[in-house]
Amino acid sequence: QVQLVESGGGLVQAGGSLRLSCAASGRTFSSYTMGWFRQVPGKERELVAVISWSGDTYYADSVKGRFTFSRDNAKNTVYLQMNSLKPEDTAVYYCALRFGRGIYLSQVGYDYWGQGTQATVSS
Repeated sequence: QVQLVESGGGLVQAGGSLRLSCAASGRTFSSYTMGWFRQVPGKERELVAVISWSGDTYYADSVKGRFTFSRDNAKNTVYLQMNSLKPEDTAVYYCALRFGRGIYLSQVGYDYWGQGTQATVSS
């Protein structure tokens, strides 16, 4: 019903920037919240940021002030601008979609997930 395609990952030095994108297609005519999550091998997937349909945002403490989550509803695309990157930001980043208008912090309820994009920050 919904397909999510991420792009923008890569290798960057500490202090650098990356911009991740996630394009949604399919059943996108309803309001939906988007989230970015990340996972490193051996650890649980964690929430990075959430953006509601109206543009309200939530950030994990670890990225607050460095990452900016935005969306273009006309293009069904969301963006995660990651600045001042640190080696501990290295992970596979996943975007996820949940129908609704709220800020949803739990992974439960996000029914659609992208394939993931690797972001690697070297020290």
